[in-house]
Amino acid sequence: MKIYTGRGDEGMTDLRDMSRVSKTSPRIEAYGTVDEANALLGTIRPTGYDDVDDRLERIQNHLHVVQADFANPDPDDDDPVVREAHVEELEGWIDEADEELDPLESFVLPTGSEAGAALHHARTVVRRAERRAVDLAGTDPVNAEAIAYLNRLSDALFTFARLVNRRDGVREDRPTY
Repeated sequence: MKIYTGRGDEGMTDLRDMSRVSKTSPRIEAYGTVDEANALLGTIRPTGYDDVDDRLERIQNHLHVVQADFANPDPDDDDPVVREAHVEELEGWIDEADEELDPLESFVLPTGSEAGAALHHARTVVRRAERRAVDLAGTDPVNAEAIAYLNRLSDALFTFARLVNRRDGVREDRPTY
């Protein structure tokens, strides 16, 4: 696969169906922000915890499916799309991590160990990706499961940040008002 084509030099890019759109279109903003989140997750691994690292690797692969989903305005049956099972997998991981954590009683400051703070950062980028996807859905058909996935992923990353911080012996700070 050739890395450069020159087709984007005029500010346009190809979608999966080969239609051309501006690089500033809501569709490109949505899957570009998912790409940013995925790259950020790549900077977090390894966390030092095999279970968390395995989940993050699976999530990175899921995010490629989210990108493909958003890049394809009219998917065929064979095209990769986010399914309910992807969301359910995240929910299972959240539930498993919650068993190891104290119950959440208030907001926590997004800080902690290096991996914990980075997971909080990744959560905020995923929230932005979700907002971009919701914006896209306001004008174009979008797979609702992909939006649900991003919503649940931000919850998972928050939970993983808490988990890593706990394992690293880092106290959770609550905001003061």
